[in-house]
Amino acid sequence: MQPTILVFDSGLGGLTVEAEITRQRPDARIVYCGDDAVFPYGRLSPEALVARVMMVMERLIPRYAPDIVVIACNTASTLVLPHLRSHFEVPFVGTVPAIKPAAAQSKTGVFSVLATPGTVRRDYTYDLILKFAAESRVTLIGAEGLAGLAEAHLRGEPVSDEAIRAEILPAFVDHDGKHTDTIVLACTHYPLLLERFRALAPWPVAWIDPGPAIARRVVQLIGVPPPGATKGEGLALFTGDRPPAPPLRAALARAGFGEIAALQLN
Repeated sequence: MQPTILVFDSGLGGLTVEAEITRQRPDARIVYCGDDAVFPYGRLSPEALVARVMMVMERLIPRYAPDIVVIACNTASTLVLPHLRSHFEVPFVGTVPAIKPAAAQSKTGVFSVLATPGTVRRDYTYDLILKFAAESRVTLIGAEGLAGLAEAHLRGEPVSDEAIRAEILPAFVDHDGKHTDTIVLACTHYPLLLERFRALAPWPVAWIDPGPAIARRVVQLIGVPPPGATKGEGLALFTGDRPPAPPLRAALARAGFGEIAALQLN
C-alpha cells in the first residue's frame, strides 16, 4: 500500500528532508506544506508558534490523511511536538539539532551548531548539549539571515558569497589551538546552500545534514517499499499569497511534485 507522508516546514527548507525521504521511499505520496505566509518561524513567540502549527495541522491532517507527519523544522520541533503528539493519533517525526552525532564524530572536541535564533534560544537545545556534549566545546550560532538566503537561492534569486560568508564565519572557531572540525546544520534550509558553504569555509569541516537520519526514522516507522512499488506523485502546498517563481516551480517539478497549490486556511 502506498503511504502518504506529510512533510511540513515554515518555508522551503523541508524540501531537503523530503529529498532524503523520497530516496528511501520513492513510492510514497509526498504532501509538502510550506507555511511561508509567516516565514520565518523564529519571529513568532513560542505561544504563537504552537498555535500556528496546530491550526495548520488541523487543516492538513483530516484533508490528506497522512500515515506519518514529518516536522522538518528545528524551531517548530523543539516546541510543538508534544502538543501535536497529544492531539493527533498519526505518528510524528521531528527535527532536532544533531548534537549527539556531532559530539561522537568530532575529533577535536570543538564543534558548532549553525541554527536559527529561535532554535538557539530553546532550552531543548541546551539540554541536548548537557546530555550529549558536556565534554565538548560547543559554539551556538543563531544565524539571522541564512534561512532567507537559502530561500532566495532556491527561488533563483542572486545570493552573494559575502552574505553567506558573514553568516557562517562565526561557526569557525579556534579554542586553545583546536579548531572547529564539525558543524551541525540545525535548520533544514541550510543544506540548500551546502555546496556554497564548502566553497566559502576557511578550512574543511564535516557538515552534518539532518535529512538522512530523519528519512531513516520515517522508514523505521512505516517500513521499506514493497517489491514492484511505483513512484509516487507529490503535492506541494504553500500558505503565502506569492505564487512560486519559475525557478522554484522547476525545482519542485524535478523533485516530483506534479501539483502545486495554495493552502487556504480560512
